[in-house]
Amino acid sequence: MRASAGARPEPHIPVLLDEVIETLALPEAGLAVDGTFGAGGYTRAILAAQPALRVVAIDRDPTAIAAGGALVAESDGRLRIVEGCFGRLDALLAEIGEAEADRVVLDIGVSSMQLDRPERGFSFRNDGPLDMRMAADGPSAADLVNEAEEAQLADIVYHYGEERRARAVARTIIEARRRGRIETTAQLAELVAGVVRSEPGIHPATRTFQALRIAVNDELGELVRALHAAERVLRPGGRLAVVTFHSLEDRIVKQFFAARSGRSSQGSRHLPGGLPGDAPVRSFAPVTKGPVLPGEAEQQRNPRARSAKLRVAERTEAPAPAPLSTVEALASLPDARGGGRR
Repeated sequence: MRASAGARPEPHIPVLLDEVIETLALPEAGLAVDGTFGAGGYTRAILAAQPALRVVAIDRDPTAIAAGGALVAESDGRLRIVEGCFGRLDALLAEIGEAEADRVVLDIGVSSMQLDRPERGFSFRNDGPLDMRMAADGPSAADLVNEAEEAQLADIVYHYGEERRARAVARTIIEARRRGRIETTAQLAELVAGVVRSEPGIHPATRTFQALRIAVNDELGELVRALHAAERVLRPGGRLAVVTFHSLEDRIVKQFFAARSGRSSQGSRHLPGGLPGDAPVRSFAPVTKGPVLPGEAEQQRNPRARSAKLRVAERTEAPAPAPLSTVEALASLPDARGGGRR
């Protein structure tokens, strides 16, 4: 899904699209929410599947909002695109006069459009400014890399990137920035490649870039907030479908659905004993048994799909309870949840 230097970016291909539409079991009418609009793949499919269904699509990226104008024009009034973070989807719906939804779909992570634009600074494959912001505001990856303390950088790279050489990466960054600011993706990728061994098919900087992107955009925190927001807006019988692309995201979704369907009262195994106040509340019933994975044909057609997992659950009539502290903790670095540094 990434383009080589000078090549024309390939179009974004929505992952597990058929499976998402099938498991959502779209109603003939009502409201569906695409919390992560991106290039509009899921939104377009939902609009086509049910001609009377309305869609509200959300994205924090102004370029995605602008690019979606053509689809809005084609939708004959059935599509509205709202700029904002999907973690606030309930508040965003309320602001446009929508109180409830029948379906919610979330496609977590960075889009191919963002990866393929060097000026966005998400990818090491094309040199560009070290930015990584999905929205147009807030601290950039360059700010984080050049201003964070060594211990904080090591924690971010280790826990959000699952990079075993996190301490070495952080130390190398600190040493390099004494000579001058690290401003570009190529600079950072070269530094990381000097201390992380290459693996077949994986660039040495992959995990570090993932970690910084997650930290800059608070992606795991947004995911946790979005799950709880969807729980609050879905009508009984409404469905929530979530597509994730790495273990950190899937762990959060798995634990949320397990706790809310009454299958887990202890929270995550990564948080022994859970946290107080997380008694099981059956606000969701599972639709999929475990994750739905892409087939071999889709993986060959779209390499981005290889790590994708889809989980779907249906809203029950139980009132939405307070947010799960155990799941909220999974979005934090260990020091923030009292776990200490590794």
